[in-house]
Amino acid sequence: MLNSEEKQYPPLALIKTWVWMMVESNVPEINEKGRQNIIDSFGSLSKANEYLTEKLQG
Repeated sequence: MLNSEEKQYPPLALIKTWVWMMVESNVPEINEKGRQNIIDSFGSLSKANEYLTEKLQG
């Protein structure tokens, strides 16, 4: 069972989609929506980066 104190993040596939939206899309509105979804979920882009680095290496 998950620890109730542990922060729950969206599934990795969804996070990867948001990163794609932010980095690869040529539509400014899509770029911003991906960026905002990440910030809303993690609080900052740097925290999201730390989480992804940990998940993809581990």
